[in-house]
Amino acid sequence: MKAPGVAARPGLSCHVSSLAGAGTHTAGSMSATAASRKRGKSALGSGAGAGPGKRRRKADSAGDRGKSKGGGKMNEEISSDSESESLAPRRREEEEEEEELEETAQEKKLRLAKLYLEQLRQQEEEKAEARAFEEDQVAGRLKEDVLEQRGRLQKSVAKEVQAPAPADIRVLRGHQLSITCLVITPDDSAIFSAAKDCTIIKWSVETGRKLHVIPRAKKGAEGQPPGHSSHVLCMAISSDGKYLASGDRSKLILIWEAQSCRHLYTFTGHRDAVSGLAFRRGTHQLYSTSHDRSVKVWNVAENSYVETLFGHQDAVAALDALSRECCVTAGGRDGTVRVWKIPEESQLVFYGHQGSIDCIHLINEEHMVSGADDGSVALWGLSKKRPLVVQRDAHGLRGEPGLEQPFWVSSVAALLNTDLIATGSHSSCVRLWQCGEGFRQLSHLCDIPLVGFINSLRFSSTGDFLVAGVGQEHRRRLSLHQRMSLSRVRSPAVCPRHHPPQTRRRRLNLWPRQRKWKMLTVKSKKCQRERRRSLMKRRQFWRSRPGGGAPWYGGCCCTRPSGPGSSSAGGA
Repeated sequence: MKAPGVAARPGLSCHVSSLAGAGTHTAGSMSATAASRKRGKSALGSGAGAGPGKRRRKADSAGDRGKSKGGGKMNEEISSDSESESLAPRRREEEEEEEELEETAQEKKLRLAKLYLEQLRQQEEEKAEARAFEEDQVAGRLKEDVLEQRGRLQKSVAKEVQAPAPADIRVLRGHQLSITCLVITPDDSAIFSAAKDCTIIKWSVETGRKLHVIPRAKKGAEGQPPGHSSHVLCMAISSDGKYLASGDRSKLILIWEAQSCRHLYTFTGHRDAVSGLAFRRGTHQLYSTSHDRSVKVWNVAENSYVETLFGHQDAVAALDALSRECCVTAGGRDGTVRVWKIPEESQLVFYGHQGSIDCIHLINEEHMVSGADDGSVALWGLSKKRPLVVQRDAHGLRGEPGLEQPFWVSSVAALLNTDLIATGSHSSCVRLWQCGEGFRQLSHLCDIPLVGFINSLRFSSTGDFLVAGVGQEHRRRLSLHQRMSLSRVRSPAVCPRHHPPQTRRRRLNLWPRQRKWKMLTVKSKKCQRERRRSLMKRRQFWRSRPGGGAPWYGGCCCTRPSGPGSSSAGGA
């Protein structure tokens, strides 16, 4: 059976119009009979005053009975559901018409005024609700802006995060060697990745295809397109998506137009590999750091150098910045995290990790997260010189029982102004963490399986996806041939806990008295015999010392003698 609200309305409109015509016709017949009865009024006498009314009712009832009798046959032959359903609305309309006819003009005005006032009241209530909702939204936004400026904003999004299914993980392949760094455009439409093959690739997030490739530049070749001729270690993109900056091992910073990947400028000034880059949000001010232990400030829009800051005692490993005129750096093996206040040319020094601090990322203006090669992840606040919380062995342990070593934390990322953090290592997974209230607790959420060294991690600005740069080795590790060519000494047996693989030149700085032991080019057999004899004597000397030998002869730096009686060994 069809619903009355759908099928009965067309029948009702036609049925009402036909009923209106029959009503006028009946009224006309009733007026004619009344006139004839009035003409016979004098013959009936004075006692028949109420006769016309009674007779009218009788006539009406008789007419109705006649109608029912006349239409009974038709009703028996034709029956319709719409006819029975339309009787109730017809009666209602007739009653309303009778009420309107009986209603005086004053009562109608009063009724319409009340109806108008009711409509106004409803409109005012709706406007008040909308105004209160807007005020709540504005108040919430203002509160968020104030908390963001103070660096205390912490949106709770981690509890809604779930580990992606294997089908939801897309793999983009294009580099020949390990990826070292990556950035995402502010509108989350493209990804820039750089690798040890000295190339930079721009990817489309939607399709996963290559949009542009910046090839490797050959050294000494003229007329070649600009590019990097050594490992690209870091990249940064401005908050308006206009400029892209990239730094490499050859001490250069190249500035590109992010949309077309066209080369604009080249900044020179660092004396060692450029290890960190960051743009100040809302500006074109660029911060850079290097293995030469310095932090430099540049103005990209004006293609100018601003100033240099010093303070670290070892090669700086990473750098990050937000909207304030300051930046944070991870000091590598000097074991410090530093906050640089650019206008005052001052710095805050933080201690907390036991190993080399390899990565750092700002959560908001007042809090940051860092990772080290001792396997720990630390949350910091600018109001304390010690970490708020330290998660030891964040990615677990590896090795035989009794000789376990923690997995290095090679990369960290944080979703801006939220409680969601991601960390990467070579433990075959990316781990997601939730920060507790006030950043005083760190709890594990889930793991995303991923094989290889996670050299870089980035969240999209909206937090819809996470991008990981994966390689077969650490981003700062050199091949054996490159390490030998840099130091020209024998490859040592290095303790992985205290000295992760880095350049031999940096490792030689730990043993300044042995710099004269560099291997020289031997041209005659006599020189070879003499050198072999001298090496044997030195080896016997070091093995006779109470420490098991020097690190480059199979010993470990952990076994060096310590105490007041071994000062000569500590300096060697």
